[in-house]
Amino acid sequence: MPTPLSPDDLIARLDDLRIATTRIDHVAVFTVAESKELRGKVAGHHTKNLFLKDKKGRLFLVSALESTRIDLKRLHATLGASGRFSFGSADLLMEKLGVTPGSVTAFAVANDRAGDVTMVLDAALMDGERMNFHPLVNTATLGIARDDMLAFLRATGHEPMIVELPVPPDDGQNG
Repeated sequence: MPTPLSPDDLIARLDDLRIATTRIDHVAVFTVAESKELRGKVAGHHTKNLFLKDKKGRLFLVSALESTRIDLKRLHATLGASGRFSFGSADLLMEKLGVTPGSVTAFAVANDRAGDVTMVLDAALMDGERMNFHPLVNTATLGIARDDMLAFLRATGHEPMIVELPVPPDDGQNG
């Protein structure tokens, strides 16, 4: 397995593609809840990223607005996957995307040189606001323009699926 890109390697790749980003370094954040302390310091859409595996072993990286409630019981049908999803293990995450839990990011598809992972973007991310993702580690956030993110994903060989993610039925709870 090739050595995964480092955050500096990622920045160099973005520079080579003439893609501008803004970077903010911060304490490690492992969850969306922890990252909410950064609001006001980082403009644009904040994201959550899910590494999923279907029943046949196909892999998906789903990036959505951090506030999006995703119906994981129906997501497989939306994406044309085989059977319900499970979360990919930490070992599989490192093997395929070169990141650890808590650092999952759309930028990690740069480490998927074999093209094993399908990149999925929440349609709600596509409204033109800047997007924010970890640069392969959870101690920084990179802001990137929508069109630049699409160009980056395509440069890695990952044409993203842009879909409206299914929302869970209202169970009387907010969240």
